[in-house]
Amino acid sequence: MINWYKKVVFENYANFNGRARRSEYWYFFLMYFIILIVATMADGGLGLNFAPMPYGYIYTAVGLIHFIPSLAAAVRRLHDVGKSGWFILIALIPIVGAIWLLVLLFTEGNRGENKYGPDPKAIGELAS
Repeated sequence: MINWYKKVVFENYANFNGRARRSEYWYFFLMYFIILIVATMADGGLGLNFAPMPYGYIYTAVGLIHFIPSLAAAVRRLHDVGKSGWFILIALIPIVGAIWLLVLLFTEGNRGENKYGPDPKAIGELAS
């Protein structure tokens, strides 16, 4: 899990090209979510939260630091299912758009090469 997080944040932090497996995206998201929870607790414990909100300065800093890497990971994930990165904007459609995007993020990627690059799952299987 930590390896996926390091791969997204440190190695591919602004890489919007290529494809990302489901495991890469969701392990990164899980680590990011855990870090946000810790940041929220730190804000509360240190009294840095924006009243009456439970989050504050540390949470905001963590969110800003992770904005580009999370966007890049989502775009690469969409590439894996054969969609353009611009498809992330579907989430702007109230309710239905967010559900549709979530379904795409959970969908298994295209087998074989697509116009965004080789199948990362096949590459991973060859390496093991």
